[in-house]
Amino acid sequence: MPESSSSSAALAGSAATNGTSPPQTWDPADFEALDYYAIDELLTDEARQIRDEVRDFMTAEVAPIIEEHAENETFPDQLIPEFARLGLLGPKVPTEYGGGGHDSIVYGLMMQEVERIDSGLRSFCSVTGSLVMYPIWKYGSEEQKQKWLPKLAAGEAIGCFGLTEPYVGSNPSDMRTTATKDGDSYIIDGHKRWSTNASIADVAVIWAKTEDGATRGFLIETDREGVSTPPIDDTLSLRAAVTSEVVLDEVRVPASNILPDVSGLKGPLSCLNQARYGICWGAIGAAMACYDVARQHVTTREQFGRKIGGFQLVQERMVEMVQEITKAQLLNWRLGSLMSAGNVRPQQVSLAKRNNCSTALDVARSARQLLGGNGVTKMYPVMRHMANLESVVTYEGTHEIHTLIVGRDVTGENAFT
Repeated sequence: MPESSSSSAALAGSAATNGTSPPQTWDPADFEALDYYAIDELLTDEARQIRDEVRDFMTAEVAPIIEEHAENETFPDQLIPEFARLGLLGPKVPTEYGGGGHDSIVYGLMMQEVERIDSGLRSFCSVTGSLVMYPIWKYGSEEQKQKWLPKLAAGEAIGCFGLTEPYVGSNPSDMRTTATKDGDSYIIDGHKRWSTNASIADVAVIWAKTEDGATRGFLIETDREGVSTPPIDDTLSLRAAVTSEVVLDEVRVPASNILPDVSGLKGPLSCLNQARYGICWGAIGAAMACYDVARQHVTTREQFGRKIGGFQLVQERMVEMVQEITKAQLLNWRLGSLMSAGNVRPQQVSLAKRNNCSTALDVARSARQLLGGNGVTKMYPVMRHMANLESVVTYEGTHEIHTLIVGRDVTGENAFT
């Protein structure tokens, strides 16, 4: 039998396992296997130290419990104080407000290591830092900053973000949530959907249209009369995250709760740009986890009298994975450098979000196939990562929306309408 044919047989044999493979273990050597272009040499000592601290914690304390939480659809809220201690909540917010004061590359590395274990946990951190703390810091009053940022950074308060609505997703300009002026207050009416953290949140950053048609941001305490946050509990993805709706029924908030320094879609879209950047790194963290598991498997699993890593088609899959992950890592590093220098454009973030989510899904699917039948079990984290990534590729702008954003940038033609 030609070697290429036996490679196909090896893949088939792996997919039809007659026994059970041992559960995968995490070894420090696995973390080095994916620095194929020595990207660590491009990082500062501080960045590597912070990344390694987050990595060690997530591997030792979170990896052993995450499958149970995902299965039971529960969020491990006991981790919140530890996330705060590690600086995962608001890492880019200035230290004077309780944040980490880190640059964008450190932020990205943090999100990479959190999502290496689970996308839902990275969503919790991303929403807190990019969609709640960022708009308060960037557009809030000093009173709002002092009231909320230190609490959010310490995990003493939880925040959520409301932009998407049941009938409004990729076109936020069509939002139906309204804010009507009434004396020195506003009356907020509307319905937001797919809001991470909402059911456990203390404050919601809600975007609404005022009577003049402007989009404004409001800080709405979730214990106000008229606010409800029903959970969305039938998901097959991000099951270890809290995903909810935010229903606003004639909610009265003082005018002092409005974010004073922004008006228009620039506000929510700039927040999404920060969150998308974190996704660029996080998605590749998930891809790295899937690759690590696949590499362990193919170097230990035997079929047809040899390790399946010795067959040509298996090696082709492994090479494709490491190739695409390495390209995405380099893209992230360059994007992070531009963002840290203040020179990044939103379209560059869109290109990375589009590429990296697609790459991560491809890697997860390829790794699942290499793991054979056992790949669909809880013995491995790959199916969980794959299901999570189906959400990640959709939220914060779908693959298609980011395609049109970049397409408009490179052609000068608007294909949205």
